[in-house]
Amino acid sequence: MDTRMKTTTLSVHTGRQERVVDLTPDAVEFVTDSGDGLLSVFVPHATAGLAILELGSGSDPDLLAALAELLPADGRWRHAHGSPGHGRSHVMPAFIPPTLTVPVLDGRLALGTWQSIALVDLNVDNPDRTVRLSLLTG
Repeated sequence: MDTRMKTTTLSVHTGRQERVVDLTPDAVEFVTDSGDGLLSVFVPHATAGLAILELGSGSDPDLLAALAELLPADGRWRHAHGSPGHGRSHVMPAFIPPTLTVPVLDGRLALGTWQSIALVDLNVDNPDRTVRLSLLTG
């Protein structure tokens, strides 16, 4: 069995507001014509995470609203440098992890009909993110 891995990084500008960014088009382009394998998506930041969810139907603001309720941007956080509530951004990856894996079948992401790959960023102090896509084929 011949197993190979290819990898690339994406530069994602999230700006200075809480954001949910659709990474699906980049992932689709990366795996096209690759055969079968596993796509690993990883964000090497302590204050961002990755999720698979339906985007564009109101789920984006719903997710940000749920996170605002669960992790309020106020003065309760011990990790207190940066903008008010910055410590919550360091807690968020325990709920929305910095990595996910998606099967790839015949060069296509095996996502469900309404599923998308999303970068979730609550950190308004860091406007730029790196995302690593790694595809293991075999």
